[in-house]
Amino acid sequence: MDNVSRKFGGLVAVDVEHLEIPRGAITALIGPNGAGKTTLFNLLTGFDKPDTGTWNFAGKSLAGIPAFKVAQMGQVRTFQLTKALSLLTVLQNMKLGAKDQRGEKLMFSIFPFLWKAKEQEIEEKALELLKRFKLDTKKDDFAASLSGGQRKLLEMARALMTDPVLVMLDEPMAGVNPALTQSLLEHVLNLKKEGMTVLFVEHDMHMVRHIADWVVVMAEGRVVAEGPAEEVMKNPAVIDAYLGSHQDTDLGTVTGRITLPPKGKK
Repeated sequence: MDNVSRKFGGLVAVDVEHLEIPRGAITALIGPNGAGKTTLFNLLTGFDKPDTGTWNFAGKSLAGIPAFKVAQMGQVRTFQLTKALSLLTVLQNMKLGAKDQRGEKLMFSIFPFLWKAKEQEIEEKALELLKRFKLDTKKDDFAASLSGGQRKLLEMARALMTDPVLVMLDEPMAGVNPALTQSLLEHVLNLKKEGMTVLFVEHDMHMVRHIADWVVVMAEGRVVAEGPAEEVMKNPAVIDAYLGSHQDTDLGTVTGRITLPPKGKK
């Protein structure tokens, strides 16, 4: 993206001169609350429109492209607050995430028999992903019955129904107990192993150090630093904008949220 800006009245929420997300890598987007991280996510995925600038995905401009078409192009996201449809079952939520739904093509609506094979394919894929995320025993339960951590798992699993190229996770570990945090972490690492690009927002610097190949730091809507995690953590601009006097504190150890392997043993 180049020269992308978004203002809300007199507040400049995003003002990014240039940003590239490395392909096939895990990139962490960090910064204090109000830095513009979620607004940037919204702009990248068609949930909001910038005031200025250009941004591309896989060589194609995303200007004016609505969110559902961005997802169909292979760029998907999750949200800080999960968006599961509470009064639908877990399996139904998964199926809604698939591409080429029955209502998208007139022929499928007029001739249901043309849809049956695709419907079976979608259900099989949904069940396979639910098993992978250990939610298969919950497939017939209403999404409202899931815990906060299980909802995070459901949202990540549903995002994969589109066979995405780029997966964007907005604070995937927030509010999740340590056991499920470990599970979510492993799923994020697996996305990279399967060839996907991952961009995620996270406040736990211990986690960022261990799983991120690249780190982008935002403050007051701007990108103030980017690079490998260890280098970024030592950047004076980052320390001033975000880490403060606790830059040497292992936040994962302090919170006890997660156990991670030593660096280099991902």
